[in-house]
Amino acid sequence: MNYKMVVKTLGKVFILEAFMLAIPMVVGFIYQENSYMDYLLPIGLLLILGLPTFLLRAKDKSIYTKEGFVIVSLAWILMSVFGAIPFVLNGAIPSYIDALFETVSGFTTTGSTIISDIEILDKSILFWRALTHWLGGMGVLVFVLALTPGYNSGAMHVLRAESPGPTVGKLVSKLSFTARILYAIYVGLTVLLVVFLLIGGMSLYDSLVHAFSTAGTGGFSIKNQSIAAYNSAYLEIVIAVFMFIFGINFNVFYLILIGNVKKALKSEELRAYFFIVVTATIIIAINILSIGFNFGEALRYSFFQVTSISSTTGFVSANFDGWPALSKAILIVLTIIGASGGSTGGGMKVSRIAILCKSVISDIKRMLHPRAVVSVKFEGELLDKQTEKNVYSYFILWVLIVAVCTVLLCLDIDDFLVNFTATITCISNVGPGLSNAGLQMVGPTYNFALYSPFSKVLLSIVMLVGRLEVFPIILLFTPRTWKRG
Repeated sequence: MNYKMVVKTLGKVFILEAFMLAIPMVVGFIYQENSYMDYLLPIGLLLILGLPTFLLRAKDKSIYTKEGFVIVSLAWILMSVFGAIPFVLNGAIPSYIDALFETVSGFTTTGSTIISDIEILDKSILFWRALTHWLGGMGVLVFVLALTPGYNSGAMHVLRAESPGPTVGKLVSKLSFTARILYAIYVGLTVLLVVFLLIGGMSLYDSLVHAFSTAGTGGFSIKNQSIAAYNSAYLEIVIAVFMFIFGINFNVFYLILIGNVKKALKSEELRAYFFIVVTATIIIAINILSIGFNFGEALRYSFFQVTSISSTTGFVSANFDGWPALSKAILIVLTIIGASGGSTGGGMKVSRIAILCKSVISDIKRMLHPRAVVSVKFEGELLDKQTEKNVYSYFILWVLIVAVCTVLLCLDIDDFLVNFTATITCISNVGPGLSNAGLQMVGPTYNFALYSPFSKVLLSIVMLVGRLEVFPIILLFTPRTWKRG
């Protein structure tokens, strides 16, 4: 384990978070809120920890797999630990455990909340809450790599540990340039969304907050009723379209930027993602006609909720707790599948589901024709056995974690549906689950406040496991990871 490079990289993350915490402090000054002390303490602590790392000299600058996974895991945990402090000092969330849950939910772009009345909170706190989504969406370590070139090629292990999806590659030869391209696309799309929201009548503040939440596919709003509070078909359509966009693999946008549109449109994952969204939208729209919607309304609400759940954003334009069982079942399936690999979305990823399906089909073919040479192709290329094995391992671990967490939550709240959907929505980084008539929690119009501190810590861990895709967190707590060499 190269401890010096781990510490040095974490120091840069601390400095970045300190800088980001200064932004909501400025927002507080603009809106004349006496909240600057809420941010000065964590900023000071982060700088005290971060600045000395510039003096640290590491002869060996290598970052291998275990260093990459440890850096990413510790960075996300410690960012959440310090990022929760402003909520407590502000009084918005007096309990530190609750504040930590909210912050982890922010950075992991989950969007689950313990806050009952969002609209009474200071604007600076709400801004920080949404900004955590934007930072977590593309990845904090990706941001660090973009700003501070000079890492060796082993930094690919950092990118691989933080970036969602079964495979991660460089867009160009230098890793720092890859990180800059990704963030340039990310910033550009965010700015474009802000412009569209301003055209729709949102204030600049509201537009920025909702753009951060949409870009990061997080779903934190500044309204108790989420996007439904604006009652605007235009805003719902704009946000729905951008939720879909941010659920697409960013490699597709890079191919379009360099003029290789044909190759971008040939992406198997893109076509599968598009098919899933369109099919689910049509089925749900037809299904909810039976509860009083006309076709236009049904299509509007269906499209919004499908893109919201499939991109794992979690915004709400209608209370889908009251929708027919078929519609809710489809939304649960979308929660599990999630968005594309290489996007800011969560879930198991469309690419993994596609690989799993192809692998199962190939296994069936081998059983029927033992002598046949059957290979699995994805995106037009032969899939190597290691990637296929990793997908199987990820799926098994994912199922086990969901099962264990659901059982443990049942010790706290006596309702399987609520606990199961709470687990699914947290590990998939979606936000809302399903409630029932007798227990008002977890659903699209409720929150997670009724869970015990133990359950909130458990769900916070599950959110981190989901965002970092299981392996980094597991390796962090594996003793062999910390051995030298």
